[in-house]
Amino acid sequence: MHALLASVFMLAVACPALADDLDTCRDRQAEVKARGEACEKVIAAGQATGKDLGIAYSVRGAAYLAEHDNDGAIVAYDAAYTADPDALEYVISRGLAYERKGDDGHAMADDNLVLQARPKAVVALNNRGTLYLRKGELQQALADFNAALKINPNLYIGRINRARALTLTKDYDGALADFGEAQRIDPTRPQATSFRCITYTAMGKFDEAIADCDSTIAKMPNNMYVVTSRANAYLGKGDLDAALKAYNFVLDRNENAVRAHLGRGQLYEKRGDLEQARADYRAASFALTPFDEIELAVARSLARERLAALTTQGPAQSTGRRIALVIGNGAYRNVHQLDNPPRDAKLIADTLREIDFQSVTLVNDLTRDKFFDALHAFAREAEKADWAVVYYAGHGLEIGGVNYLLPVDAKLAADKDAETEAVALEQVIAAVSGARKLRLVMLDACRDNPFAPTMQRTISLKLVDKGFSDIEPSAGFMVVYAAKHGETALDGEGVDSPFAVAVARDVKQPRVEVRKLFDIVRDDVWAATKHGQQPFTYGSPSGRDDFYFVAGN
Repeated sequence: MHALLASVFMLAVACPALADDLDTCRDRQAEVKARGEACEKVIAAGQATGKDLGIAYSVRGAAYLAEHDNDGAIVAYDAAYTADPDALEYVISRGLAYERKGDDGHAMADDNLVLQARPKAVVALNNRGTLYLRKGELQQALADFNAALKINPNLYIGRINRARALTLTKDYDGALADFGEAQRIDPTRPQATSFRCITYTAMGKFDEAIADCDSTIAKMPNNMYVVTSRANAYLGKGDLDAALKAYNFVLDRNENAVRAHLGRGQLYEKRGDLEQARADYRAASFALTPFDEIELAVARSLARERLAALTTQGPAQSTGRRIALVIGNGAYRNVHQLDNPPRDAKLIADTLREIDFQSVTLVNDLTRDKFFDALHAFAREAEKADWAVVYYAGHGLEIGGVNYLLPVDAKLAADKDAETEAVALEQVIAAVSGARKLRLVMLDACRDNPFAPTMQRTISLKLVDKGFSDIEPSAGFMVVYAAKHGETALDGEGVDSPFAVAVARDVKQPRVEVRKLFDIVRDDVWAATKHGQQPFTYGSPSGRDDFYFVAGN
């Protein structure tokens, strides 16, 4: 003990600045910035251990969470827990970062770890309940919310979450009671009126719903979630003009707003504009979100049901209609140009026409606006087709788990600009979704990220420098990558890429089923590139049918 006290005394004498930093880092009442800087100095010094080091890393984790850098928060809280294994609050915070990232498996594991040691950990119960709620497992969610509220009846967020779950089980009286209690606990917070608006809409009490949404919007005018909820109330009430104005307002600001696309689709369906309704349902079905909270999951599911119903009920089309959209982007304005894509695109387009595709649209060097124009026009035609095929050659990359195709006018000064300057793969998949049989996307675009040397990395996104991520499409779709995850596609020694050459040659073979066909393409590219490039196929069309580019005899 005397030796330990002596070492602490010597540390304080030798490093008075470090001792001051440690005191500030420990001080929960310290100014946030000053505390954060002090904790960073403590970590950098490399002398703190145990609880002190755990505190320093936890302060770093809290800063990352505040900046929406979930990956950074996870690393920081992991280090905090390693330093101080008795501090289960670090596991709770790590689980929250996983939850915000959409990694429900790891989030659930962290909540369970805490609850095994402390069964009455209220925050962990509530957090696990939100994970069950997100998964649609309402009874498990309610069990956790009930347990949390039994321990702490004044847990505001627990009241809100239980009310959300009760609304989905149609226990509206119970939901309204919880919202009332939440308002009593803290009348200044907006969640009670925000989510009660949804409950009132479900009950058919549209005026009450609009009043609650208005109250929330007065405090939070930029909350597009609540603006959408108010639009849904207008729609239920029959005020279609007000609803449409609100939906358009939201979608002008976020083209991936699932609930707004669903609501506007329902509105257009009421008005008999089935083409526009299908377009909105399709957008809701494939909109990009990091994860779906339960309200979004319900909306997406309903959109897919309506899209399937309207597609099935449309006018009968001739069987066997096959269409394709072929894109070659090479004339990039802000990074090095690509010579092959326009040639590759022409080769593929000519080949598809040769094997009797009824419609082949060939477009090159698309800006983002032109890219979306082409996708939207093709999506309308896909609803009348049995096969819908998209081939894309050009720059592509993956940012933050999302695959993007690059229009020729992309600048990408920062990775976050991809959302507004590039075209997400899911939006291409949406364009083929209306076809009744084969929905196929071919991507000859797994090239090195051309913006990597200059692109600013934002702390909330993870950037990779090459390749596409291995994201699986949903059932009924095929996505064929020219190279598998993390690899780059090669231009080859000829005027066309090895992938384009193999596809153009192999699709002409009669009686080769499409699944087998792309196995052959893979082998041919693998051989042609001397094992330098291996195409990869994700997803699969319906297992009940066989698909042949050339039927033969």
